[in-house]
Amino acid sequence: MMLASILVLLITNPGAVLSEMIGASTEALELCIELCAVYAVWLGVLELVNVSGLGEKLAKLLRPLIKKIFKINNPEAERMIALNLSANMLGLGNASTPIGIKAMQTLDDKSGRANFAMIMLIVINATSIQLLPTTVIGLRTSAGSLNPADIIVPTLIATAITTITGILLVHGIERLRNWRKK
Repeated sequence: MMLASILVLLITNPGAVLSEMIGASTEALELCIELCAVYAVWLGVLELVNVSGLGEKLAKLLRPLIKKIFKINNPEAERMIALNLSANMLGLGNASTPIGIKAMQTLDDKSGRANFAMIMLIVINATSIQLLPTTVIGLRTSAGSLNPADIIVPTLIATAITTITGILLVHGIERLRNWRKK
């Protein structure tokens, strides 16, 4: 796509190719720096949550829900899942990845296959209820939006629907698999 764009620009306006490439590189770098600032703040908040013990309290609060949805009884996995879900709810998908990987390692039963809890974690991470879509708000701010946070309510509704649908589908497929085994 990039090569096709450069080719079209070379044909239509050859003198602008270099200046457009430099301008786009500058804008990309500025966007990266702005997003790094957003991530730095929220990663710091997540680290404070973890160090302060709030992660443990959050895990205790979410434990009944996590046990019901994931069908597990592993305090460490529950804590990692709770932190992962919290990061995702704050719109920090990339920041939640290391925690999600640790949760996956904790959930791994060494069978070489994804178990129910692992599949559920992947689905919930992919659909992820967004209470505060910080990355999108950051992108909208950097693009000059007058009201970058206007996306909060529609995002909350859409992600809640997709997360609930994903959870129901995983549970339904698991029931179907168990029924077929009988």
